[in-house]
Amino acid sequence: MPTQPAQTRGGISAHDGVFSQFAAQRASRILSEALLPLIFLSMREAEPHILIEKRGALGLITLNRPKALNALTHGMCIGFAKALEAWADDDGVLAVAVRGAGPRAFCAGGDIRALWESGREKTSYAAKFLADEYRLNARIAAYPKPYVALLHGIVMGGGAGVSIHGRFRVSDATLAFAMPETGIGFLTDIGGTYFLSRLPGESGMYLALTGARITRGDAMALGLVTHAADDHETIIEALARGEDAATVMDRCSRPSDTTILAPERARIDRCFSAASVEAILERLERDGSAFAAAAAQAIRARSPSACKWTYRALRAAKTLPLADCLKMEYRVGLRAVGAHDFQEGVRAILIDKDGTPRWNPASLAGVTDADIVGFFASLGPRELVLP
Repeated sequence: MPTQPAQTRGGISAHDGVFSQFAAQRASRILSEALLPLIFLSMREAEPHILIEKRGALGLITLNRPKALNALTHGMCIGFAKALEAWADDDGVLAVAVRGAGPRAFCAGGDIRALWESGREKTSYAAKFLADEYRLNARIAAYPKPYVALLHGIVMGGGAGVSIHGRFRVSDATLAFAMPETGIGFLTDIGGTYFLSRLPGESGMYLALTGARITRGDAMALGLVTHAADDHETIIEALARGEDAATVMDRCSRPSDTTILAPERARIDRCFSAASVEAILERLERDGSAFAAAAAQAIRARSPSACKWTYRALRAAKTLPLADCLKMEYRVGLRAVGAHDFQEGVRAILIDKDGTPRWNPASLAGVTDADIVGFFASLGPRELVLP
């Protein structure tokens, strides 16, 4: 988890099917820079990777892999879920909060290298990791007590999964939110098809296909963030005293920042409402604006297969409950980890770090409808089971 117009790289048109060397190099550099945080997701640290504590009336979880931008491991997902389960039945815990250690990130995603290795070696690790991560996402969405995600710095992929599904998403001014999965040959997952498909207009499709980063102002305007607050310790202290979570959020929050995407919303809705990824690119090219050119360039640098998986998934997700979205993502994701584009995307970004993935098929035109349908087919007895 059709035909293609003449491609563009780096905002420069390709005439007569010939790309300039400059354009190709620029597209490669931009893709590498956009995915730079993922480089850290392969790093290993000593335990503990997750700190779980009761602080007064608050259950507090700290993602504790700062050198790896707090990327989620399988063990972290299991420990996280066990803490939530225990606190749900603990009358002494009135609210739960999660934060990330270190100044750079709340959580930059999942342990991508571990998934890559599992797909390459055809082990069961990827199936277990994805299943437990998606079950954690579902548990957070249905959690019976106030759940507060204290966001700062990079929030991507799996980091969105343990925050956006919660009741309160509180961000400081350093937020950099993105869903960059198509850039490594994967689909938007962790319930991302559910929440992105429900953003205003076509904003979710724009974020999913381009992998664009947004800051706190746009995240609040789109509803991904519920409150802006720079002093997270004050919030933790108030929740530990047993104060009402909604009251604490309102008291500690500040007005929203300015948004960058707001002036482009009509353009995003017009272009990204098209009936296929190819049609989206055609509309972006006809638009002629710098914003549209940058969006088209970003899409063309990403895996054609992953873009098509993601497009289909987001369109389907509009009418599906979260549980069904997670099951759909699991079908595609489990197949994707062993597929060429994920293996090649991770190789190019994390392993060899050359920033030049060789996608196969290399163009949207080469990705057939039959190819896409197969990734969405039932897994039979291996289907995801949610609590």
